[in-house]
Amino acid sequence: MKVKLRNPDREVELAGGRKVHVILGELGIDPDTVLVIRERELLTREDRCAEADRIEIRPVISGGSGSSHTSNRMKCRRCKAPAVLEVRRHNAAFCRDCFLRHVREQVKRAIEAYDMLHAQDRILVAVSGGKDSLALWDLLLDLGYRADGLYLGLGIGDYSSRSAELVRSFAAERNARLIEIALTEEYGFDIPTAGRKGSRSTCAVCGLSKRYVFNKTAREHGYDVVATGHNLDDEAATLLGNTLRWQTDYIARQFPALPAEEGLARKVKPLYRLSELETAAYAFLRGIDYVVEECPLVAGNTQLRYKEAMNRLEATSPGTKAQFFLSYLDRAAPLFATQDDADLRPCERCDQPTTGRFCAFCRAQAQILGERLGELPGDRELVGQLSDEVMPAELYGAASQ
Repeated sequence: MKVKLRNPDREVELAGGRKVHVILGELGIDPDTVLVIRERELLTREDRCAEADRIEIRPVISGGSGSSHTSNRMKCRRCKAPAVLEVRRHNAAFCRDCFLRHVREQVKRAIEAYDMLHAQDRILVAVSGGKDSLALWDLLLDLGYRADGLYLGLGIGDYSSRSAELVRSFAAERNARLIEIALTEEYGFDIPTAGRKGSRSTCAVCGLSKRYVFNKTAREHGYDVVATGHNLDDEAATLLGNTLRWQTDYIARQFPALPAEEGLARKVKPLYRLSELETAAYAFLRGIDYVVEECPLVAGNTQLRYKEAMNRLEATSPGTKAQFFLSYLDRAAPLFATQDDADLRPCERCDQPTTGRFCAFCRAQAQILGERLGELPGDRELVGQLSDEVMPAELYGAASQ
């Protein structure tokens, strides 16, 4: 049996005639972190792979097949048809149609719970070419919302070129509007350059740039809300990191829906109830072509270490991520609400909201381009303001997936 592994791409030969979970165990792979695909068919951990099979093991967590094909197949919880996916935290398996219904119901439940979207809203979906953002855009269009896409070109070589190509194809297939902005053309730098010249890490300046451009574009084009593809894994890992450092102001802003403020568009995360496994399976089953490869600059990202920690807990106790994050929303979030007080004023350079003279994006941009901010760069008071300032866009949440 031939097995194609992704990230990095490689192929190995293994003995067939065994169930998927046995094969994954031999490879040391957690079944909850991958999709197992055979000829455009998803396999559950109980499906058996034959000697002649060719299967693909596709990771879904960022960080990072002579037996009958239907013997011992798991059954869908809803209709008892053969299942294509097991969701252990729900102690359930689903066939294709029931799984797609499950995903839509979870998104509708999220939207209703926090009054995220209304029929008349103009929605700007931040899309990257990855599974989560394209799945979100597809879901919102399928649910009848007026949702346009925004793609920010980060200048990361072939990775960005491939991402842009997939986003354009997605929009064209659905006759959906896509706004494209190139970081280099609009702001004079790309993410690889920022990582070399700036004081922030590559991932930090990437996230900052996305948040800044998403908000700025929404305001300039008259959108009511920005929707991002953050999923349950993202939210649980972020909450874990913020809690370990007790960053109470960040914890206070980690909410599925944030209202509009002076200069800040409303922001929502309709996928917060769905895991990466579920969004990846949805994208696959809907025929959405997305970037499977990791960003080549992601190595060392702190967020991935928190995801790995949560994955280890989830492997032994399915439902840990959901319990951790959803319980926070139900029980703890109100306790942190007072930590979110910030006096905003326009940035002196770009007019975006900030707490000091210059917003974090303008400061980062000036540093990367070798420009000066302020008349007296040696003035101690100004230096103190720039170092202590917190950009509301950073409080506004993590970067899009």
